[in-house]
Amino acid sequence: MAAPGFWDSQEKAQETVGKLKSVKSLVTPMTELITEAEDLQALFEMAEEDDSIEGEVRNEIEQLEAKLDDLELKSLLNGPHDSSGAIMTIHARDGGTDANDWAEMILRMYTQWAAKNDYEVVLFDRNDNSEAGINSASIAIRGPMAYGYLKGEKGLHRLVRISPFNSEGKRQTSFAAVDVTPEISDSVDIDIEEADVRTDRYRAQGAGGQHVNTTDSAVRLTHIPTGVVVQCQSQRSQHKNRAQAWKMLRAAIARLEEEKREAENAADYKNKARVGFGSQIRNYFMHPDQRIKDARTGFAMGDIHKALDGEIQGFLDSYLNWRAKTEG
Repeated sequence: MAAPGFWDSQEKAQETVGKLKSVKSLVTPMTELITEAEDLQALFEMAEEDDSIEGEVRNEIEQLEAKLDDLELKSLLNGPHDSSGAIMTIHARDGGTDANDWAEMILRMYTQWAAKNDYEVVLFDRNDNSEAGINSASIAIRGPMAYGYLKGEKGLHRLVRISPFNSEGKRQTSFAAVDVTPEISDSVDIDIEEADVRTDRYRAQGAGGQHVNTTDSAVRLTHIPTGVVVQCQSQRSQHKNRAQAWKMLRAAIARLEEEKREAENAADYKNKARVGFGSQIRNYFMHPDQRIKDARTGFAMGDIHKALDGEIQGFLDSYLNWRAKTEG
């Protein structure tokens, strides 16, 4: 990074900075843990001569065990793209306007989680619903091991609540679908034939007034062999949107290849809970009581509002442990 010309290519430079952050997220706590373990040994020797520091020793052991547990969780992030950024696409599904509102709540939940972890969030595409919420949105979350932590969020998220859009105050069940793909570097070889990709251009949504986009700058790519569809409208330039859409398509195809490898490597894969579209991975309840429960891991929280404010690390960690056990 100190080499002359390192910052000449911002994209390559940022890729290297991202790699450094991922390495530091593992090396730094490991180094600290080794140092603290050595200090603990000295504390043991002192405790042999002074019983009064026994409580301090126990406290230090508990802190070290907690840090070791966290480091062991990070060691589970060993997939081929786990250190990459994550591209998340959220779609409103069944439930009418409630589903559109729920999809926006999910979008905010992940954005808040990213902010709490000092990750960068970039909006690629957002399709607002005319009544409330969103029809769909795509974002990139960039930070150490972002994809490794978030890949287990792929699937259907179900919300049960008293509908704010129903004048009779009836209970409503709504669904939002989340897809997660790794943000793949251009240096990674992903084989996609241009002839297999259909390109559609359309007018991007605007905020109205002077911000209305009067050109067909938004781009949608469809990979015909797999049916994968991506779209981008975050830039005013059609060229930039097309370039970003191609990155999103490469990411989606890379994820399909990763899932295929996982299926081939797991003899009991067909008996596992699937994490793709059509599966219900988590239930969120606001009525009659407030709770969230993951359908795969059994991990639960009693404070749904805390989770919707981005406190979802417990669900992410429990998924990593669940995957390690089911694949072990």
